[in-house]
Amino acid sequence: MGPIRVAVVGMGKIARDQHLPAIAADTAFRLAATVSPGNSGIEGIDHYENLDALLKDGPGVDAIVVCTPPQARYELAKQALASSIHVFLEKPPGATLAEVAALEELSRKTGVTLFAGWHSRFAAGVAPARAWLSERRIDSVSIIWREDVRVWHPGQAWIWEPGGLGVFDPGINALSIATHILPRPFFLQAAVLSTPANRSAPIAAEMTFRDTAGVPITMDLDWRQTGPQSWDIVVETDAGILKLANGGAVLELPGGTQHGEDCEYPGLYTHFASLIRTKCSDVDTRPLRLVADAFLLGRRETIEAFED
Repeated sequence: MGPIRVAVVGMGKIARDQHLPAIAADTAFRLAATVSPGNSGIEGIDHYENLDALLKDGPGVDAIVVCTPPQARYELAKQALASSIHVFLEKPPGATLAEVAALEELSRKTGVTLFAGWHSRFAAGVAPARAWLSERRIDSVSIIWREDVRVWHPGQAWIWEPGGLGVFDPGINALSIATHILPRPFFLQAAVLSTPANRSAPIAAEMTFRDTAGVPITMDLDWRQTGPQSWDIVVETDAGILKLANGGAVLELPGGTQHGEDCEYPGLYTHFASLIRTKCSDVDTRPLRLVADAFLLGRRETIEAFED
């Protein structure tokens, strides 16, 4: 079996910064084409304005990676799955839970792999944190995810629109880690969503959760952070404090600190190749469910307008 021929759909910042280098470094894949309207693609690789053109006139592809804004992902994934093409969805896997469920059903019917990729789960400290917590009593959890939207999403109007998630675009990364490392399910109790007067999505959120054993979990999201950025999860246990810092790349335990190399997107592609080989899918919607619950249960506050 030769390399998996893959096309990247949506040639924005995340595709260029993360997906293309990960594909180039993984011998299980070969970049066959790129798809993006109004974009020149990259030198030496076939480029198409839309998925229709690729499927009609382009080279054969075995898989696509959908890196478009979430509002556009359903139709693209549906078209690929119906054409027996494996699909890797950037996070979040869709704009709604219902459309992701529909894609799951189509994947089952066609026997084609569908992968909802949560890149933060592949950060270096996440797997050892999960193993360490599995043997401890957890007393409380604090999540602080604060960053500067002007640095990470400059000029990206879609992220402020319905379905773009606003501050939950980075916040869902924290939830993808928490749902993976904590041993019990947890659910939302209350939330306050702060939305600028000129935007449709929140710029900040304060949330409280509780797991099924009653353990309290708090979450502080803010897109107005300047200077050092904060991507931390702190877990108090009967054996001391565990801290995942720098988005999961650094693990601090009572016995010392572990630093790992950047392995998130390489890890995603290793897993995607394994799913394709074994004819399996991996679609975990728990992080997106918690975000949806925040919009369902959260109290809305309108704050001053924000310009980026």
